Amino acid sequence: MAPRAIWSGSISFGLVNVPVKLYSAVKQKDVHFNQLEESTGAHIKYKRVSEKTGKEVDYEKIVKGYEVAKGKYVTVSPEELQSVAPDKTRTVDIEDFVELADIDPIYYEKTYYLAPDGEGAAKAYGLLLKAMETQERVAIGRFVMRTKEYLCAIRPYDGILALETMYFPDEVVSKKDVPGIPERRSSVGEKELKIATSLIDSLTTEFKPKAYKDTYREAVLDLIDKKAKGEDIVMPEETEQKAEVVDLLAALEASVEAAKKKKKPKAKAS
Repeated sequence: MAPRAIWSGSISFGLVNVPVKLYSAVKQKDVHFNQLEESTGAHIKYKRVSEKTGKEVDYEKIVKGYEVAKGKYVTVSPEELQSVAPDKTRTVDIEDFVELADIDPIYYEKTYYLAPDGEGAAKAYGLLLKAMETQERVAIGRFVMRTKEYLCAIRPYDGILALETMYFPDEVVSKKDVPGIPERRSSVGEKELKIATSLIDSLTTEFKPKAYKDTYREAVLDLIDKKAKGEDIVMPEETEQKAEVVDLLAALEASVEAAKKKKKPKAKAS
């Protein structure tokens, strides 16, 4: 089944408009469970209940409230929210072009594919793609999808344009707010550093996405399949794991040796 476009509009840079459609580039494959009553297998339903009266509240009588102080709320109507909603434009307005290396991955949220919308858009789309590839630049812009304004990055990806929705700066948690992070870097010995960099070199390879599998999801689906077939599930015994005090230098040296053995080619069978 072909994917459906979730947004359509145009990319605007300078006086040029490129009509495009937006498609999801990722599809999460988490295993989702329903909540059931143990004895009957019936689905569990939730009701909207008033904290004060304990009675169910009709959906029409529920309003949105924002907590401004402990237990104190300001209610906002749909009409009031609509008055401050961003204009429902159909344009990705490019504000800047930057180098990809200048964007830290922490700002990326979700990836989408951009496709030209119609035959007439193909030439302008190809021109923008080729120019960005040539200049090795990423476009930064904004657009409105549904009722939210998004910051986004448009970049060349495998012969097409991809759009990454981004977090705004105030949505990124400052490392200063994270407990336990040292204010200064601890001193590092030259010998330890040399071995650590050697370990990184020995483990460095070309990134191949297909080499990494979601082994937990596979195990969960295998468990479900066995239970569906009526097979008995043997529960493994839990083993207590104790934290060991490790000699850093010895651990590094052992890691390098293990990495070297792993990379040694196997002898061909005669």
